[in-house]
Amino acid sequence: MAAGYQQGDSPRKRELLEAAYGYALANGLADFSLRPLARAIGSSPRVLLFLFGSKDGLTRALLARARQEELDALTTLRTSQSDGGLAVTARQVWAWLVAPSHRALLSLWLEGYARSLQGQAGPWERFAEETVTDWLTLLSERQPAGRRRSRAGEAERTLLLAVLRGALLDVLATGDTDRVTRVVERHLDSVTD
Repeated sequence: MAAGYQQGDSPRKRELLEAAYGYALANGLADFSLRPLARAIGSSPRVLLFLFGSKDGLTRALLARARQEELDALTTLRTSQSDGGLAVTARQVWAWLVAPSHRALLSLWLEGYARSLQGQAGPWERFAEETVTDWLTLLSERQPAGRRRSRAGEAERTLLLAVLRGALLDVLATGDTDRVTRVVERHLDSVTD
């Protein structure tokens, strides 16, 4: 079952979550307001509040839906070239991150990540921490077992994730994929497989 859905959710709730997710991808969540959202997706604020409990409940469901796309990507990466090392995996991750079709998702992810860093309880809580764990787990799986359990292996995958995340921010800010990819490739030349 896709994230954001609960057992027994009505088809209408699922339909509205998907429509709201499309709206969030196009508009972000920074100034998220129920009235314009409801109008855009053919619903009403009352129906959204009834189905999701609160604006925070809807935001939580939208973030869970976005995270599900990330987890689906991780699953795909896990099953493709599972014998590839850390550098091969990082190249696959980078290709996924810079694909134009993922830009809206990654902009939404960045918004959720930044809001999560404020440390307040609510729909954003732990979003950043969970995504870091998701990606570090994938990178760890691609390291040789002995290296994976060492401090050097932990440092290597942490640095790699930091480089990929920083490079992604640069691409999202500038759109200069070619320049940033050259930098990522330069770092990957130093990664131990």
